[in-house]
Amino acid sequence: MAVANGIVTIDGPSGAGKSTVSQQLAARLGYTYLDTGAMYRAVGLKVIRSGIEPQEGPPLERLLADLDLTLAPGVNETRVLLDGEDVSRAIRTAEMGMVASRVSALPPVRRTLTALQQKLGQQGRVVAEGRDMGTVVFPDAPYKFYLDASPEERARRRHEQLLEKGLPSDYQEILAQIIKRDHDDSARSLAPLKPAADAVIIDSSQVDAEGVVSLMLKHINAS
Repeated sequence: MAVANGIVTIDGPSGAGKSTVSQQLAARLGYTYLDTGAMYRAVGLKVIRSGIEPQEGPPLERLLADLDLTLAPGVNETRVLLDGEDVSRAIRTAEMGMVASRVSALPPVRRTLTALQQKLGQQGRVVAEGRDMGTVVFPDAPYKFYLDASPEERARRRHEQLLEKGLPSDYQEILAQIIKRDHDDSARSLAPLKPAADAVIIDSSQVDAEGVVSLMLKHINAS
């Protein structure tokens, strides 16, 4: 199955199921899965470890100039290598999600990662998952989807994911973080979270990942 210029975008808020759906769709299409959210989490981790404030300025510019970030295929999710270290587990906490939301609002960070994402997309045959894939990074992608779900359902999923990985988790805390992150991501002036005008919107609150993938493939095949 071929998709025009080889790029499918899947945007949406945290916990809507984008990662699982994107991986499954990429597998069905024979495409590469581009986990852009992991990239922002990795930059957030580097900022925290460097001890600098998450704000514009020379320290952040130097950090981004020395950024060594690589995505590699993993068994269940993308492996993220930061400065040669596998930080896949370290970046998957709710706290790092909040940090990612903060750094993603900084213009230098968005410029750096958008350029890297577009470079990765040039090879084609990519399913790109994030928050501005269809609106900013790949605005000409032939197939765009916006995956949503209620805050409560998203918090439940994240809570269960963390517990399955043996990580500490508090449902009410996660729900509060999701609501705040939704507001922060949607209200920011730079690349706010919103569906592309031509995106197909899918609510996954009552639909499992396999069902969502089937809906996406149906749309792709019908076009």
